[in-house]
Amino acid sequence: MTFRLTYATMFNPPPEMHTQFEAALAKLEATFGQRHPLFVDGADREPAAWGEKRTPIDTDLVLGEFPLADAQDVDAAMRAAHAAFPAWRAMPVAERAALLRKAGDLMQQRVYEIAAALTLEVGKNRMEALGEAQETVDFFHHYADDFEQHHGFDHPLPNDPIDGVVSRNRSVMRPYGAWVVIAPFNFPFALAGGPVAAALVTGNTVVFKSATDTPWSGRLLAEVLRDAGFPRGTFNYLSGAGREAGEALARHPLTAGITFTGSVPVGRNLLQQMAGGAYPRPCIAEMGGKNPCIVTEHADLDRAAAGIARSAFGMGGQKCSALSRLYVHEAVADALIEKLNAQIDAINIGDARRREHWLGPVVNAAAYDNYARYVTNLNAGGAKLLRGGKQLREGDAARGYYVEPVLAEADLDHPLWKHEMFLPIVMLHRYRDRGEAMRWANDTDMGLTAGFYGAPDEVPWFQDHIEAGVTYANRPQGATTGAWPGYQPFGGWKGSGSTGKAIASFYYLQQYLREQSRTVVE
Repeated sequence: MTFRLTYATMFNPPPEMHTQFEAALAKLEATFGQRHPLFVDGADREPAAWGEKRTPIDTDLVLGEFPLADAQDVDAAMRAAHAAFPAWRAMPVAERAALLRKAGDLMQQRVYEIAAALTLEVGKNRMEALGEAQETVDFFHHYADDFEQHHGFDHPLPNDPIDGVVSRNRSVMRPYGAWVVIAPFNFPFALAGGPVAAALVTGNTVVFKSATDTPWSGRLLAEVLRDAGFPRGTFNYLSGAGREAGEALARHPLTAGITFTGSVPVGRNLLQQMAGGAYPRPCIAEMGGKNPCIVTEHADLDRAAAGIARSAFGMGGQKCSALSRLYVHEAVADALIEKLNAQIDAINIGDARRREHWLGPVVNAAAYDNYARYVTNLNAGGAKLLRGGKQLREGDAARGYYVEPVLAEADLDHPLWKHEMFLPIVMLHRYRDRGEAMRWANDTDMGLTAGFYGAPDEVPWFQDHIEAGVTYANRPQGATTGAWPGYQPFGGWKGSGSTGKAIASFYYLQQYLREQSRTVVE
């Protein structure tokens, strides 16, 4: 791939990218209806039950049959990972890193096939899907480089100051064991592959469970690691319901740690479970966002409108980083609304397989029904819908889960200001004083991402006062979205994250390790 794809550069791709994507899409469509088994202890595993997966693009299309893992499958995967741990931990850092890079290289070769599967099972457009696949490639290379550059976090320390005795000291970071990764539906490849790569390169073995809506991408990840030559049992793939497989993983006595991305209630429950038992175990939880953007009277409104629309409506607002709360200075509110309406009117909605469609469907029937309920709640609460509000039911759209982007102006007492909707709905309110805008922006239990548009001398004020782990100022590529490994660390404050450390940051890999102090007297 000669074009360097990131979420910030996806707006003007070369024609050959579309040609290759469409070829990969045709290749996958020829496989519709096949079965895709679990991958446990280095081999395919037949589950006790199978589930049919249809695409939200057109629910008449069956993508395939995927396994519904039960407690026995979970136990087999955990035992395989536990058994593989001693040899994997003992493998030299350079060899583990080399396997990660090989896996990244294989992903790069398959990036179009992976992206096509993401479009089919999630409903994201091709550029979003290609961005996610490429991001995962970069995770594997980034974490391999990072761990080697830190020499495996093995540091010599000064000898004890004892006359006549040589007492040598070291600080060594050691892996935990069989690590569980539970991924969400919205970035099922990147938010699986990222923590999987981090856990593996640091010497842990992995049991990974995909989201119920997105088992295909999980199976493709398993095939990459299998073909890269990872030793038997070091990586195991499960799919199935969170209530069964997810809870069994959290309860399993061999679970040494968990990385979870998903809802606040599930994340908090996992944190409590991992803190209980005979001793606390680590839990890295990223739990969503209710992300604000402030627009001052000094903002470049064209830049703001582009960034707001991309962030609020990209992938149907189904990103934990999506913009959902917009605070605009009253002097420029009408002008910004006019520009936002134009941005929304220009969005092409439809079959995400087609190049001309920027916005595909929402992921499932529950999200589709939630959209109608939130629109009703907005109207009942006195909000003014400036754009959108309809489920699309005509023609081909009737077979999928298509909805219009919503821009709604609402009073601050509306309850949806506090609720993460995970849909293409952004609420707007006008302000007079930027201090009150900041108070409103921070008036949430979450703190994942935040955006700002204003004068350059206002940016430090925004950065110093906003309560969020990821901030963007004057960014047309996305007001609150678009982090990329090596460029923007990604992690939340407050209820959005459990550790205060960000994905692909200087501090991420250490979370998969525990420190051991070693003193040897010669």
